[in-house]
Amino acid sequence: MQSHQPESPPTYLPYLFKRFNTLIWACLDADLHKSAVFYAERYFALDQGNHDARHLYANVMLRANQPHSALHLVNLPQDQRCNGCLEIKAKCCSTLGRHRQAREALEDVLKNAADVSSPSQGQPATRTFPKEAVLHCRSGLTGLRGNLPDQARGSLLRALSLDPMIWEAFEGLCSLGSVPEIEELFPSRPPPVKRTSPDEQPTTKATHPPRPTATGMGFFTPDNGNSGNLFRRPEPVNALPVRMGRLGPRDSMLTDDTVSHLPEISILQAHQRAKGVAMLSSRALSSADEGGPAHKKLRSTTRGVEKASKTVAAANDAHSKKARARPALTLVNLFSSAGRRPQPTATSSRHAPAAGNRPDRDGNAQGGGTRRSARLMGTGNRPPIPSKPPPVRDRRRPRTRTRSHSTDSEDEHFPGGDATHSQSPQSIAQSPRSDTSPAPSNWTASQEQAAQEAYEVELADQYIYDLMRLFASATRALAMYNTALCMEELDKLPHVHQRSPYVMAMVGKAHYERTDYTSAERAFQAVRALDPYRLWDMEVYSTLLWHLQRTVQLSFLAQELLSIEPRSSQAWIAIGNTFSLQKERSQALTCFRRAQQLDPTCAYAFTLAGHEFIDEDLDKAILSFQMALRADARHYNAWYGLGTCYLRKSKIRMAEYHYRKAAEIHPNNAVLLGCVGMAVERRGDREGALALFNEAVKLSPENALVRYRRAKMLISMKRYESAVRDLEHLRDSSPEESNVIFQLARAYRLIGDQVKSAQMLAIARDLSPKSAKKIQRLMETVEDEEVGDEEMDEG
Repeated sequence: MQSHQPESPPTYLPYLFKRFNTLIWACLDADLHKSAVFYAERYFALDQGNHDARHLYANVMLRANQPHSALHLVNLPQDQRCNGCLEIKAKCCSTLGRHRQAREALEDVLKNAADVSSPSQGQPATRTFPKEAVLHCRSGLTGLRGNLPDQARGSLLRALSLDPMIWEAFEGLCSLGSVPEIEELFPSRPPPVKRTSPDEQPTTKATHPPRPTATGMGFFTPDNGNSGNLFRRPEPVNALPVRMGRLGPRDSMLTDDTVSHLPEISILQAHQRAKGVAMLSSRALSSADEGGPAHKKLRSTTRGVEKASKTVAAANDAHSKKARARPALTLVNLFSSAGRRPQPTATSSRHAPAAGNRPDRDGNAQGGGTRRSARLMGTGNRPPIPSKPPPVRDRRRPRTRTRSHSTDSEDEHFPGGDATHSQSPQSIAQSPRSDTSPAPSNWTASQEQAAQEAYEVELADQYIYDLMRLFASATRALAMYNTALCMEELDKLPHVHQRSPYVMAMVGKAHYERTDYTSAERAFQAVRALDPYRLWDMEVYSTLLWHLQRTVQLSFLAQELLSIEPRSSQAWIAIGNTFSLQKERSQALTCFRRAQQLDPTCAYAFTLAGHEFIDEDLDKAILSFQMALRADARHYNAWYGLGTCYLRKSKIRMAEYHYRKAAEIHPNNAVLLGCVGMAVERRGDREGALALFNEAVKLSPENALVRYRRAKMLISMKRYESAVRDLEHLRDSSPEESNVIFQLARAYRLIGDQVKSAQMLAIARDLSPKSAKKIQRLMETVEDEEVGDEEMDEG
């Protein structure tokens, strides 16, 4: 399999892979399988051509009881698989009971015994989570399942305070709904600084490469032209093929040209940024010269005089050699990029004398620097100061790539150019030190390499931490049902992570919660394309298909999920939704009960059963909804179902209470606000109900149910013109809805427009012939005589 890395990946990319590998194994050691799946997917998203990432991801999915997904990851064509893929394939086949296929895979491994397995096949030395943190996490998750929210929250917060990388603890907090701010849980960290020589100052912030911060501009920068469009605009459903391909011209989430790339854009930006800093440093040099030397660079006067006298002869020879090398250096200075190593000059400055006693580099500088130093030595007890003080070099040097960036121009304008000879260790954004760059005598090459490696490890850790913070922000927003913020945070992610199944599932759920069912369907189709054997979140997808009346697609999904794992609650919920869509309630209830038996903590199974009971037995429906709330106190669908049950029992106060509880959990749901308005209207407060309906329509202008209820209430308040506007809007958006046509005919009759009223009644008769008696009743009424809403609503 070809790798999707660019030609010049960031230098800390190997360290990033190692850090992911270490973190995932730590999660597996602690039996934190959800955390391991989360980080393994992030690792695999960086480079899907990396077999180590593929093997580790498959191993994690296998341990998380997802053998079909693990097998899908390693079941590659013969020319792309390795022995590691075959070994994991054998494990998956054995788990699934496909023993013959497992034996064939092992035989293939034996045929290629010379091949070395991936490092992910064996557990490396790993970091370990604090034992106390793991125990607090398990305690919190257990309390969550046992309906002990306060105790669970305390344990999960304690786990995150001990180690913020335990993703399961954060997801548990999100399910409780009381999540502190991200900055409080995961405080932002300052960018890492490379360790330098004791004679040098820390690298300036400008030299650091971009990281995946709030702007999403990591070194995996997406194309600005089409990044993240799936989060916002729906596309035709047929734009998504079955296999991983293009979603559409505006949908960059599943396009072949963006799969797992590490774009060159951000690397080029880093090069240009470093080059720009080098140019700025040469302009600021003259003003910085007046700063004087730093105390740590002071040397004794006697030592400076002795060295100055001993190096005069060496200065002439050094200058003549540098003069011969100057044309080549000039070209390098002008055209070398941040990622190129300058060509070695004729003179190696690695053995050049100290900066404070070094002869000048220009032909006329042999005496200039010495005379200036002799003059300055006469001021009291101050040590000798070179014409270019070392502190200036210390402040300027870390921002340049090599001495070739500004050496010539500085020598021409500053005759005493001694300070430009000595160079400090470079940051990650800079190229390796050239042979022409002298290192301080007390800073060896091994120390430089160790400092560079430590810096790159810190950059890798910083990348993982910032990436996790972005995911945490999006997850928290979705848990609080702030779908707009969730989409914004997901859009900030590096593009390779946006195309992962986890992110696409979040996109689908966010669109589902905002009742944008078309966009939600596209997102879930993308999830199925990326991971055809995924079980997680499929209960939401099946309910989405139920709302969209996709009978064939829902039936196919239910059969696939049942073949993948017949003991999963998601499969039986999908089967139950299929029967419910076909009005076979008894079979649907049987399937929902089976889902409850397989997973007693699945609140969704109890809620769907309650909705099936509403039309048959309100008491059983209330019991089902209460069982759902025992499993998940924040399951707003159960609160909504209880409100509906009490409303049908004419317990208006109880209905309003439960509707308001649901609206508090999901404040951006227009349907829930409309239900609260309906209960308030039944209580007799029409003005309060109208205000709630107006707020609901403002939240979701295209929600037909909320607008229809407002129109009916406006008719009851004798505001016929406003009601006609709402009903005409609904007629244009839903021309085949007979209830809308009935109400519009009624409104036209009440305002005295008999012609339009008759036209609407004729259309209603064609749409619903069985409503002929209702239509006749309306035609027999007087213009200002009202007909009950219940009589006009069909069904």
